[in-house]
Amino acid sequence: MTVKEFKTLGAKHLKESPSAMLDIQVFLSHFLKKDRTFILMNQDFEIPGEALEKLLNAVKKRKTGLPVSYITNSKEFFGYDFFVTEDVLIPKPDTEILVMRAIDLIKSAVNSGEKKIEILDICSGSGCIGISVLKTLQNEFKNQAEFTIYFSDISEKAIEISKTNAKRLLDSEQNIFFIKSNLFQNISKEFNFILTNPPYIPKKMALDLLKDGRNEPLIALNGDVTLSGNDSDSSDGLEIIRNLVPEAKNHLKQNGCLLIETGEYNSLETQKILKNSGFCDLKIHKDFEGQNRVNEGIKK
Repeated sequence: MTVKEFKTLGAKHLKESPSAMLDIQVFLSHFLKKDRTFILMNQDFEIPGEALEKLLNAVKKRKTGLPVSYITNSKEFFGYDFFVTEDVLIPKPDTEILVMRAIDLIKSAVNSGEKKIEILDICSGSGCIGISVLKTLQNEFKNQAEFTIYFSDISEKAIEISKTNAKRLLDSEQNIFFIKSNLFQNISKEFNFILTNPPYIPKKMALDLLKDGRNEPLIALNGDVTLSGNDSDSSDGLEIIRNLVPEAKNHLKQNGCLLIETGEYNSLETQKILKNSGFCDLKIHKDFEGQNRVNEGIKK
């Protein structure tokens, strides 16, 4: 089967997908290990048997609603290629807002004389937030400052995936630590910066989202869960955040900063939680579509 023939076949099977041709292009590039220019310029290229089998299987999986990133085990985030499986959320572009703000704040701290910066990426999932921040800082500051980062998640499988991404993407694993923890349960240190994209979606909304076969882990979406893992009495997606924010303040150094991703529908309530927990200099940063996305607070 040629590239052109596979595109025709794939489009026929994926006509329900809103991004069918893009999906097919990604599959071809990934499984043929060729860039998009090659795919476009070589429509009559005969696909080797082993690659064709993988491509046909990929189309079959995509037809069920499974995201392309889970099929290829790959997702670009902040310019880096992250390994992902169904055990972690697929990194989303809006989360890059948190990464960019964290980088700006940490740069400012270093330029103001801070030479040792300790960072916690809690509810870390694939590790995309902390790794993107650290890689950028290491590239810019080299030996000018010492960065120590901790990745924490309740899921052992998520921890293993973040370890894999750290090995793949970071030049050095020095001063990088991984902790399996239910929020701050197994964390005793204080940090200069705490970065987090916790579960913040109301359970009913999360269940509705998963009906399309996307297979993202409910545990990483559902914010209506108590520390014991039971359903909370609330239905606003903020139960985890209500537990996380006060503890985050207790684990920040003086003038330390918390950056937390939220939904556009509950960011204002999250800001109230930060205020009631004693955080100062509160800010909300908007995502690429102009929606409230990242809450910021400082411990004074």
